[in-house]
Amino acid sequence: MVKMFYDKDCNLELLKGKTVAIIGYGSQGHAHALNLQESGVNVVVGLRKGSSSWAKAEEAGLKVMEVAEASKAGDLVMMLVPDEKASDLYRDKIQANLKPGNVLMFAHGFNIHYNQITPPAECDVIMVAPKGPGHTVRSQYQEGKGVPSLIAIYQDASGKARDYALAYASGIGAGRAGILETTFKDETETDLFGEQAVLCGGVTELMKAGFDTLVEAGYPPEMAYFECVHEMKLIIDMVNNGGLSLMRYSISDTAEYGDYETGRRIITEDTRKEMKKVLREIQDGTFASKWIAENNAGRRAHFLACRRMEAAHPVEVVGAKLREMMSWLKK
Repeated sequence: MVKMFYDKDCNLELLKGKTVAIIGYGSQGHAHALNLQESGVNVVVGLRKGSSSWAKAEEAGLKVMEVAEASKAGDLVMMLVPDEKASDLYRDKIQANLKPGNVLMFAHGFNIHYNQITPPAECDVIMVAPKGPGHTVRSQYQEGKGVPSLIAIYQDASGKARDYALAYASGIGAGRAGILETTFKDETETDLFGEQAVLCGGVTELMKAGFDTLVEAGYPPEMAYFECVHEMKLIIDMVNNGGLSLMRYSISDTAEYGDYETGRRIITEDTRKEMKKVLREIQDGTFASKWIAENNAGRRAHFLACRRMEAAHPVEVVGAKLREMMSWLKK
């Protein structure tokens, strides 16, 4: 069973008198920095000199430093940069500035779990991973609410690593919603599997396959887009709000019957076997090795070629035109 914590279990005072260095000011970085500062924590932001985010962070009232300087100033150093950039940044700008008793933090376990970053033995190493995008972490905090977060302990040099993780999670608002304890291994492997097999790889291939099937059968691509892509949000919103049961309660009986009759014809035993293979490749490091090699090659040729091909798919071309008709969408 996953253990759950709330604000009553957290001691935010543990961070008083300490400095938290947020490395990066993207989606998560801006939310963590601002939420912590408004929770009374002393925050500095570490950025590359000349970064486009530097002015944004200063305009938000945050103290900004170069990465090395921020990591030297921080008692807790939170890495909120992309996975593929974290290990080089850590080696070049952060590692030498960590002191015994510091807390090295992550919002995803990739670099620790796959040994891309080797932390000093005398530092705590912990994870605080909100289960929502940064803009939601920020907006929920501003509304007096929070986004549930995971915490994990990889290294407990001080004997207080869990206390630090809980305090930090409370400071970004997670204690208002719920803090779940896990491990670096479980967070990393389940996160990668969810992204690849369901949330990103699985869903996008399913939508494209539905779109292609209708268009190849002679139906207008606009109709195919509405039925197989646009309406996905309606379904997912219902699932998000009340599970599969609310979704099935909300749709027509015809749609519900089609769900039961057809779903397993699409997601077959072969699909489930392939999902298990995907999970094994995550567990044994095959996927991580491929991604690391792609980035170490410098040009990321395969990755960028895939990006270009996907952007040119007819579902993207048709979708862009149709979304221009939807005044309620944020441009």
